[in-house]
Amino acid sequence: MSRRNAVAGASLSAYDSIFGGTDEEVMSSEVAKEKVEGQIVEVPLSELHEFKNHPFRVIDDEKMAETVDSIKEYGVLVPGIARPRPEGGYEILAGHRRRHASELAGKETMPMIIKDVSDDEAVLIMVDSNIQREELLPSEKAKAYSMKYEALKHQGVNGGRSLDKMAKEAGEGAKTVQRYISLSKLVEELMKLVDDGKLGIVQGVDFSQLTEEEQKILYVVLRDMKFSVSTEQSGKIKEIAKAGKFTRESVLGVLVVVKPKVRKVTFNAKKLDSYFDPTMTNEDIEELIIRLLDEWKERGGVD
Repeated sequence: MSRRNAVAGASLSAYDSIFGGTDEEVMSSEVAKEKVEGQIVEVPLSELHEFKNHPFRVIDDEKMAETVDSIKEYGVLVPGIARPRPEGGYEILAGHRRRHASELAGKETMPMIIKDVSDDEAVLIMVDSNIQREELLPSEKAKAYSMKYEALKHQGVNGGRSLDKMAKEAGEGAKTVQRYISLSKLVEELMKLVDDGKLGIVQGVDFSQLTEEEQKILYVVLRDMKFSVSTEQSGKIKEIAKAGKFTRESVLGVLVVVKPKVRKVTFNAKKLDSYFDPTMTNEDIEELIIRLLDEWKERGGVD
């Protein structure tokens, strides 16, 4: 099989998984309308606009370069999804990266499936088409899960069922999804620490329980003092905030751990020989020194 035929086969598989039909069904405009509730049309890139508050990055990395090369040679094999905008043009629901790659590849149009869907349905399509990408940052998953959670609530799905549904569709545990939703409440500065790996997800979840003002104070303390935070410390800070006792000083009291000074004293054996009987063992000498120091301490130590 030639490379072009292999790519074509991959395209058929992708179309089939998206539309639920064969290549012949997809390429037939009448059947396509019935299968996807919309048409596949070539839309000028200038008419494709980003989804409002889109949480996923579109970056010029190695994978983007590979996508650009593929589009230059074969075009966009799998169409994106968009919905009409009241002000004209289309809002991208799926295909932000493909649109950017098409632009870099010098294309003027991109194949899109046009769907007329509600705001909540648009959010679900947008999140589900991106959430399983491997390279997502915690902040991207946090915002995406939060948006989907709210959309499901608007559709009448209660909290517990929403978490279970989201977890099943994303292939993650419900508790993990819930943690990411909590992370979405972090201020931008603390969220960046999580993205950069300087703050753990568990710690981030603890800090998401703080008010915005408390989070900003905490961030300044962490930034200026260059603190790392353990799960025990983040838990204590969360409890301090719940008790209404959150202050810069109380945070420092948790973060500043004074380690006891380890003393190690060595003696020159020759200097000690004149003070102790040669028959005394090291244990005997240590015991005698401690007893003499205790007596010295009882007399008040150094004058």
